[in-house]
Amino acid sequence: MRRVIETATPHLLAEVRPRVTEVVLVGGEPPDEPWWARFAAALAPVRVSRCLDPALGYLAEQTRRPAEVRTRCRALLDRLLSGQSPVPAVVWAHNLGLGRNLILARELVRACEARGVPLLAHHHDWWFDNRWARWAELRAAGFRTLRAVATALFGGRSTRHLVINLSDAAVLRAGLGERVTWLPNLVDPPAPIPAARGAIARRWLQQQVPRGAPVWLAPARLLRRKNLAEALLLVRWLRPEAWLVTTGGVTSAEEQPYAARLAAAAAEHRWPLRLAVLAGDESTKPDVPALLAASEAVVLTSLVEGFGLPYLEAAAARRPLIARALPNITPDLARFGVRFPQMYAEVLIPPDLFDWRAERARQARRFAAWRRLLPRPFRRLVEPPALLAAPGPAPVPFSRLTLGAQLEVLALPPETSWAAARRWNRWLNPWRERAAAGRLGVSAWPPRAARWLGGPAYARRFVEAWRAARHPEAPPTADPERCLENGARARLRSDNLYPLLWDATP
Repeated sequence: MRRVIETATPHLLAEVRPRVTEVVLVGGEPPDEPWWARFAAALAPVRVSRCLDPALGYLAEQTRRPAEVRTRCRALLDRLLSGQSPVPAVVWAHNLGLGRNLILARELVRACEARGVPLLAHHHDWWFDNRWARWAELRAAGFRTLRAVATALFGGRSTRHLVINLSDAAVLRAGLGERVTWLPNLVDPPAPIPAARGAIARRWLQQQVPRGAPVWLAPARLLRRKNLAEALLLVRWLRPEAWLVTTGGVTSAEEQPYAARLAAAAAEHRWPLRLAVLAGDESTKPDVPALLAASEAVVLTSLVEGFGLPYLEAAAARRPLIARALPNITPDLARFGVRFPQMYAEVLIPPDLFDWRAERARQARRFAAWRRLLPRPFRRLVEPPALLAAPGPAPVPFSRLTLGAQLEVLALPPETSWAAARRWNRWLNPWRERAAAGRLGVSAWPPRAARWLGGPAYARRFVEAWRAARHPEAPPTADPERCLENGARARLRSDNLYPLLWDATP
């Protein structure tokens, strides 16, 4: 999200007429100073300022009562939107759909409606996308019904909703019609990494692994949804000499147990895994594009992605990619013209590679607890998960196992697990041969990508949405509850149920 703001804003300023004279960054906490300095420099000579109040942050990280949060949000927005300066041309609000501060979302809609300020609600993630613990947070914040939640997220006559994939666009358009704009994230066209910078990245990357070991990079944070145990399994099967290196660290307390158990298992079994090489101070380390270019291959095994930027970054870096084909983003990638030679649906694991009976009991217990987290009307929408739906022991996708069962599979020698699983994953045989010979397929950067992903194209779509928000349809036609139910229904199908995401317990 921060990257979108940083890279898109200069293009937006170049497109908007009349010229913008000031950009105000509003939030609950300050950005880090190096990022802020780069952002301000990129927008010069436009004035850049910031307005910060902790009440705008995540409610779960505050001790304020909802009434106080509402009062502070309302006062700040009233001050921003009706101060001495001209009325803002547009409010660009990011990730309200995550539901971490729905009080702010509601007050933002109210304030913009009252003053005729266009509000562009830019959605990157959703609270109803495997984040059902948010429902208790929302209720505690005063949103006792799904109607109240839906109205806060999708109400507002002058609000336009920007979404980053076609799947979300279809869900929202069913309830909001033309108030929804598909705005894929902008991606810079590939540019060669300077020789000196590339050499530094290669040397630095080699310092993270045993001398001479090939590096397969997973450009990902240490999150459950990144499904990193599957990335390690694929590396051990396809390129036994290689090390899997991941970039980002843990970003929230609820992800810490997963990261700690994965790291402990890797240390105990001496797996070829190096986690979170860019965690901490990144100022002295190579950036992700340089690391991508310096790696032998890239691995992406996410269970859920909103846009799939790493897919495009791998293509831009001209690196072979091994990646899961996620149904909500593969249509977008095809629209951009990108083709990936090594994409797969699932890795099937025969039941004799883990304790099937124990895993079934574990999943049944966690699934029941997870289902109780859902709003009561949504519980009837849940389909059974893959393993629990099976009548008995049968091959199951690795992604549909708990971390405990995944680690059981990884604890076996890779030649043992591969011998048992290869008949269920015959598509991996040619990939193993190509990996050993250094001939994995590379995705070419498509000529038509600029039409969808370039900065000027991004700015044009944004400005079209902004102009539409300035002249909202009358009378308003919207069905916020339908948006919410359709979104939840899609996320509660069996193909979207992953035990890793049911709770933070490894």
